Amino acid sequence: MAMSRSFERFGGVCAALAGLAGFGYSTAFVVYLNDGARGAVYADSLLLMAGGLLSTAAFVALYGRLRAVDQGFALWGVALGFAGAFGSIMHGGYDLANLAKPPAVLASDLPSSTDPRGLATFTLAGLALAVAGVLILRGRVLPAGLGWLALVGAGLLVGIYAGRLIVLDPHSPGLHAAAVISGFVVNPAWFLWLGAVLWRGRPVAAGSMPTAACSTGEP
Repeated sequence: MAMSRSFERFGGVCAALAGLAGFGYSTAFVVYLNDGARGAVYADSLLLMAGGLLSTAAFVALYGRLRAVDQGFALWGVALGFAGAFGSIMHGGYDLANLAKPPAVLASDLPSSTDPRGLATFTLAGLALAVAGVLILRGRVLPAGLGWLALVGAGLLVGIYAGRLIVLDPHSPGLHAAAVISGFVVNPAWFLWLGAVLWRGRPVAAGSMPTAACSTGEP
């Protein structure tokens, strides 16, 4: 069955909001790195959870467009997107729980037990973008630029995860540059663009309107 128009528009709104949440998350994270403000950590956790939740609707709506290209890969892509989204929700919820009631002992350099070094938030989400990008470019059911931007975003996210494993220091110039480009530009832009495309709906194919019948007044 075709995806309902109402859900596709809902997915578009959620995609746009996910892009804004991602931008806000990156902003809060930079503020926290610079001055360690507790409010920034709360905002960081809440926006990470919100962005993950919103992206689930966006990926379902995207699946509705991409399954015509290759249903198996489209389904795999949405499954990866859900895994990344739930990982970010759990990561944000874990941080929020520790903020609300700090444990007696918690090593500051200990990886998150729910999303170690961003395995889901970066790697699985990046793989979901990679699948989406390839299918967009293969099927031409969405703008080609959206597909290329997805591939760029995928490369940045996977690179950030690798950097967090190898370099660890978020202030490292290379890791910091990749995080800034991804968090402030590529990722928000991709979700906002996807939201606009989904909101507008599928383009009407030329010749699909019964112009001849309308011009003659026939039913």
